[in-house]
Amino acid sequence: MSLTLTERFLRGLELSPGRPAVRIGADVVSYRQTHDMALRWAGALLEDGSPSVVGVLASKSLTSYVGLLAALYAGATVVPLHPDFPAALTRRMLKLTGVGTLIVDERGMAALPEIADRETPLRVLGTGGSTGRFPVIPVSSEPKISTPIEVAPSDQAYVLFTSGSSGVPKGVSLSHGGFSHYFDLLDQRCDFGPDDVFSQTFDLNFDCGIHDVFAAWGAGATVQPVPPSAYRDLPGFLAEHGVTVWYSTPSAIWLAREMGGLEKGALDGLRWSFFAGEALHCQDAADWQAAASGSKVENIYGPTELTVGISWHRWQGEESERLGANGTVPIGKVHVDHDFRLMTEQGERCDTEGELWIAGPQMATGYLDPADEVGRFVDLDGRRWYRTGDRVRANPDGELTYVGRMDSQVKVHGWRVELAEVDHAVRECQGVTDAVTVTRRAAHGTELVVFYIGDEVPEPTLTAGVRAVLPDSVLPRRYVRLANFPLNSNRKVDRLALREWAKEPSGTSKAAVLGVAKG
Repeated sequence: MSLTLTERFLRGLELSPGRPAVRIGADVVSYRQTHDMALRWAGALLEDGSPSVVGVLASKSLTSYVGLLAALYAGATVVPLHPDFPAALTRRMLKLTGVGTLIVDERGMAALPEIADRETPLRVLGTGGSTGRFPVIPVSSEPKISTPIEVAPSDQAYVLFTSGSSGVPKGVSLSHGGFSHYFDLLDQRCDFGPDDVFSQTFDLNFDCGIHDVFAAWGAGATVQPVPPSAYRDLPGFLAEHGVTVWYSTPSAIWLAREMGGLEKGALDGLRWSFFAGEALHCQDAADWQAAASGSKVENIYGPTELTVGISWHRWQGEESERLGANGTVPIGKVHVDHDFRLMTEQGERCDTEGELWIAGPQMATGYLDPADEVGRFVDLDGRRWYRTGDRVRANPDGELTYVGRMDSQVKVHGWRVELAEVDHAVRECQGVTDAVTVTRRAAHGTELVVFYIGDEVPEPTLTAGVRAVLPDSVLPRRYVRLANFPLNSNRKVDRLALREWAKEPSGTSKAAVLGVAKG
């Protein structure tokens, strides 16, 4: 049975009325309390004029969780906003989405004066605390509505912004129907229940964060935000809070490993482990599986434009390694009711390898700015397709393997270089935990710079490893050891920061900025 996001919460309410819906430190709200507050807040929004779009400017606080549910209860489209983002960027997001009504917590309120300008009139829901110079929408002590507003599958549930790998984040409109399709499939393969506790490592303005919340709420389970400090003793944190379902970027694996948290059986309380957002390395999957031996480990693939995830692969040890490429775990089969194509750079269809195009019900309706859709959304053969920009290989059994970004294949002195292959070659060197290769401009053209974490490895050893995939004329010009990779707001490796650092003749100044150590 297909459920909207609000119907998923109502199912959780029926299963677990008195159980915690969200638990943040000592702050706990039950399903019944969350529902009652969301009804009151939604009623206030509707009485104020039924805004079609509501922004939630908040950290992972109780206000943010109740706020996003209240906006959905009011039949509005939710725009989650991060209070720590640059003010100019958030101001642009508000204008693109037409947000005039905000739900804010303390951190959001502190950021709001710098964000707002005379051309951006804003009203703030009165959830408690001072709102300063901003008009307040009063909230009654009694709910003005008894049930959430009904929505259609084609109605917009969320507007999310891409992480901005191009430098300018794009606004993506995602429908209730797309989310229903994703969560229907998740429910069919996963046995989540009221006794589960879901980690929340992702921020709420990231599509994977929506997975955490509504996968939990649809099962009557508890959402447990994970603070950065938890990685100092991840096994202890998960055990203390009874976490049974984990979801993060693969970067969390090496963070846990660095802190000694991946000993065999250390994460034995986990039943499910999901990873998404960047390529999952086979060695990382194997290490996590050893620590969480009772857990099913899945690699979820999907850009924001395809609603959280569009394919998945369950880790099967040696079989997964055989199906993978460049030491990464396969991304699996595309979800049912979707079609996909692999397209060559010449625009021809290929059965074995090419750029992944997808069409189907989870695809976004488009970008807020139609100009952004050029070259990304394509109308072909009577259907609308989304071009992922990812190079993918198809195995005979239908499993897909991520090879790399189409734009990560670069030319260096006339040679076509696949950056993912260089990363893999460096990772294979003894002592290296992970590696990321970027390009930089030089007087003689383009050259490669490799950043890696792990032990300090002699440069000749690294060079010998890379010679397996590159000729001498295009070998990397620099190898820079880091204590840790810089991460962006979505907890992915910040490649933009690494590319900027690579431009420097010496990494010393950037090392201080990024909080890493140069070997």
